[in-house]
Amino acid sequence: MNISKLKNYLTAKLKSELPKNLSYHGLHHTMEVLDVCNQYIKRLNINAQDAYLLRTAALIHDIGIMWTYNGHEEESVRYSKEILPSFGYSKSDLIKIERMILATQIPQKPKNILEKIICDADLDYLGTKNFYKTGETLFKEFIAYKVIANEKEWDALQIRFLTNHHYHTDFAIKNREPKKQAFLMELKSKWNIAE
Repeated sequence: MNISKLKNYLTAKLKSELPKNLSYHGLHHTMEVLDVCNQYIKRLNINAQDAYLLRTAALIHDIGIMWTYNGHEEESVRYSKEILPSFGYSKSDLIKIERMILATQIPQKPKNILEKIICDADLDYLGTKNFYKTGETLFKEFIAYKVIANEKEWDALQIRFLTNHHYHTDFAIKNREPKKQAFLMELKSKWNIAE
């Protein structure tokens, strides 16, 4: 497996082929997820083989959005099965990568530590100081794709999402969940929504 060649290949593909109105699901999101996964790899002493697979899943988890917006995870899996063998990935590697990608579908249902890590990395911003800044990029994308029509619908969607979302790793539960809950309270307060 050659992850640096794969990273270069996927980075070039994302730069050149991603729709320009993807203000959230862009190359920057993929690189942020990869960065957070790398932090978990160090924090949890993930073994080298699993680290390769996790990094690979992070790099390819949203690439399917080039072909379809809704259900793009399935397209990411399809594409990973198509190209990863040429980068030296085995069938068992592909199965693990597929499971990690599919675990990021909402609602998230990770079954093992690697799936939990990628899920928490994918939505890490919900519990960080970047909540509003990153959220604004998703708001613009949702407007462009007609998922929502205005700020009120956006805030209602955010409130539902934050209420139903759960972090999965001990680190995120301890270090991201409290801030996420504070943002949820701010949004509820903005619209005078009682607990």
